[in-house]
Amino acid sequence: MKVPMLDLHAQYEPMLDAIRSRMEKVFQNHHYIMGEEVHELEAKMEAYLGIKHAIGCASGTDALVLAIKALDIHEDDEVITTPFTFFATASSIWRNHAKPVFVDICPKTFNIDASKIEAAITPRTKAIMPVHLFGQCADMPAIMEIARKHKLKVIEDNAQGIGSTFDGQMSCSFGDIGTLSFFPSKNLGAMGDAGMCLTNDDELAKSLRQLRVHGENPKYFHKCVGLNSRLDTLQAAVLLVKLDYLADWSESRRKNAAYYNQQLKDVQQVITPYIAANAVSIYNQYTLICEERDALQKHLQSKEIGCAVYYPLPLHLQECFSSLGYQKGDMPISESYAGKVLSLPIYPEISQEMQDYVVKSIKEFYA
Repeated sequence: MKVPMLDLHAQYEPMLDAIRSRMEKVFQNHHYIMGEEVHELEAKMEAYLGIKHAIGCASGTDALVLAIKALDIHEDDEVITTPFTFFATASSIWRNHAKPVFVDICPKTFNIDASKIEAAITPRTKAIMPVHLFGQCADMPAIMEIARKHKLKVIEDNAQGIGSTFDGQMSCSFGDIGTLSFFPSKNLGAMGDAGMCLTNDDELAKSLRQLRVHGENPKYFHKCVGLNSRLDTLQAAVLLVKLDYLADWSESRRKNAAYYNQQLKDVQQVITPYIAANAVSIYNQYTLICEERDALQKHLQSKEIGCAVYYPLPLHLQECFSSLGYQKGDMPISESYAGKVLSLPIYPEISQEMQDYVVKSIKEFYA
């Protein structure tokens, strides 16, 4: 049996006709940049997430860069974030000539440990950038309390968590700006790169819309230097169809996670994902903490089971950030988990038979 990490063939099969129909409308009017589908998707996303403004852009990375620019974070400013995340989180800070300041993660949730944030605040700190990793919202009430106390801005990197909640509130709706990625492998993925910024602040929304078109307003007049970061109309057409499936997909992922949890509960060598009682995860990834991780990964791959390591080297130890002065041992939990985490297939279309094969293979390895 083969169990892929993600099966886009199975995902797209039920909706390809609807997607082709949507794309055909774009071909008919040839508005490939900022066409009506972009504005329709923004409105639909605002309604889905209960957030006032949605601003489409070219990628999740660009969404982070735009958010930092809109908040006027620049050279020598500091942004507190997590080292246990995808590279774009910190690179977006760096690309704006600001300094990423890393805070270790909570050993249960993989998200930034809110109890350690205040110790990292300095007079140069301008913002906190939590990441809702693997589909679970970070402890945003605690983070927002710290931000208000110290008059800091908050950017929610929600590339992996669209539709996740904390205390019943949608991720991306707590901070000043939230960002989304629609990379094809995400729970809500486009057929290429695409991203979005979200905010309840009218002025920030105005700034984000200006920054995504080179900073111009009106056309050919520039008070600031922005990006060329517009959401393609064709990608918006795809996402308009797929957004209708998202809630059901998220529920299927939760059911699949519950099944894994039940079947793996007696395997002492692995720890299944912990979800906080007041959080609802969308399981962008189903990530184990496991003994003999590398050997287990090779074993699963030999059985043609897709699996992946997110992430093998924390950001504070990446060579490109060596000038920040971090050393091995500075973020012990992140560093430890980099050698222990392994993500299993969790996509909505995976069958119980496939999951049973994955579980059997894991038990076989440890036996």
